[in-house]
Amino acid sequence: MNHKINVTATIDADSKKVWDYYTNPEHITQWNFADPSWHCPTASNDMQVGGKYAARMEAKDGSFGFDFEAIYDEIKEGEKFSYTIPDGRQVNVNFKENNGKTIVDVAFDPENQNPEEMQKGGWQAILDNFKKYTESH
Repeated sequence: MNHKINVTATIDADSKKVWDYYTNPEHITQWNFADPSWHCPTASNDMQVGGKYAARMEAKDGSFGFDFEAIYDEIKEGEKFSYTIPDGRQVNVNFKENNGKTIVDVAFDPENQNPEEMQKGGWQAILDNFKKYTESH
């Protein structure tokens, strides 16, 4: 029952840049959505244990939107962090540099509203968007 869903991407950039682009709100708003018809108008990130991460995700046409929030449990600067979202699910994000590229691995507890394939697809799409944004800037 207590398994996690994993998504991963290899970004063609060093881990310092990848960490910065993944955790800095000015960048988060540029990539944190699964689909071009969505956007992330605001994000804030208090990157410390007990600190809060918050991002607003909404459809560009204004038809739907939600706030994603989490509290940090553990942070190892440049390497990994974990946080818990309000429903109690935990997310672990790892950054591993290899020959100038960085592997980002995200493991999260599934929710029970949607099929796991759908959840995995959504998170993978966001990570793929992150990869595209980071490599092109």
